[in-house]
Amino acid sequence: MLELRPNCESCDADLPPASGAARICTFEHTFCAACADERFDAACPDCGGGLVARPIRPENQLHRFPASLRRVSRGHRPH
Repeated sequence: MLELRPNCESCDADLPPASGAARICTFEHTFCAACADERFDAACPDCGGGLVARPIRPENQLHRFPASLRRVSRGHRPH
């Protein structure tokens, strides 16, 4: 089950569960579309894997399978 982290790990932008701007890698490192595309060229700066659109969990499933509330920040340096 995806953790659905609530923020970009680089710029700390909010990424709610229904956000179409969330990008993840296979290790669930989570970034906003702007950081993923413009800063990291669609490659995860942590593991080197590809960053793709995060699936959106149906709203009617969030009560049973809630998104994470734990914010992660890895402090990536701006280019």
